[in-house]
Amino acid sequence: MMRSETFLGVMYPVLLDGAMGTQLAARGLEMGGQNCLLNPETVRDIHRAYVEAGADILITNTLTMNRIYIETHKLGVGVEEVNIAGARLAREASGDRPVLGDISSTGQLLEPYGECSEEQAFAAFREQARHLANAGVDGFIVETMLDLREALCAARACRAVADLPVVMTLSFQTSDHGGRTIMGNSAAEIAEAASVVDVVAVGANCGSLDPSQTAAVLAIMRAACSLPLVAQPNAGIPRLSGGVTIFDMNSTDFATGIADCLRSGARLVGGCCGTSPEHIRQTRNTIDRMRKETTTPPTVQ
Repeated sequence: MMRSETFLGVMYPVLLDGAMGTQLAARGLEMGGQNCLLNPETVRDIHRAYVEAGADILITNTLTMNRIYIETHKLGVGVEEVNIAGARLAREASGDRPVLGDISSTGQLLEPYGECSEEQAFAAFREQARHLANAGVDGFIVETMLDLREALCAARACRAVADLPVVMTLSFQTSDHGGRTIMGNSAAEIAEAASVVDVVAVGANCGSLDPSQTAAVLAIMRAACSLPLVAQPNAGIPRLSGGVTIFDMNSTDFATGIADCLRSGARLVGGCCGTSPEHIRQTRNTIDRMRKETTTPPTVQ
């Protein structure tokens, strides 16, 4: 399914794209996959901007476009149509680059903390994954998950509908105490679970960490599993200003943090909330520089 030296034919390190939601917000739109139907030109333009910035792989704007989330949030879009549109828009912008179908939380707590059963979550994820697969995605990314059980449900659902690679990342609340999600799952626990659920890479995205703190979480994961690691941090630690969540790490500092992630073992890197094409462009430069430094032969004296 995946050769050790590449992911979908792209040599490591692989550069994923950056944020979609905060880029939509910057254009005056509500965040969410419903924009694949309501504002398709804007979604396509953001995808294209990431291609121009140097991204190797695009991720569809379908983060929470599963039936449970759509219905509980009264978004008024159909599961099939919005996921097919999301895959199509990313494909139209990608050129010959691979496209990953994006899957995230139902927005509900699993039993016993909430009323959603694992069976219900699995069915919702399987339905979404089937539509994305039918629309021609090259793989799946299960991301921005707070609960390891829900992430595993989604990963299994993807594997149940298509023989395509699945990447899985969770969001961490802290890098202390072994790296923890808000539900208390540790980085080592997540890495170990990923090793037996048939995903091709595991890591961290979003959350309450900056890129260097994400690197610390990856170091724990690297000690716990042999899977390729993924880092998609936000543009700094989120903070509230006037009731608005702000991510204000500049692209240079972000790329410096991504270099820390690469040194901690990350093989797929990209950006989450607050990142822009400029953050991805600077990360592209960092990857190319680090790759050159490791392949340039020493000067003979």
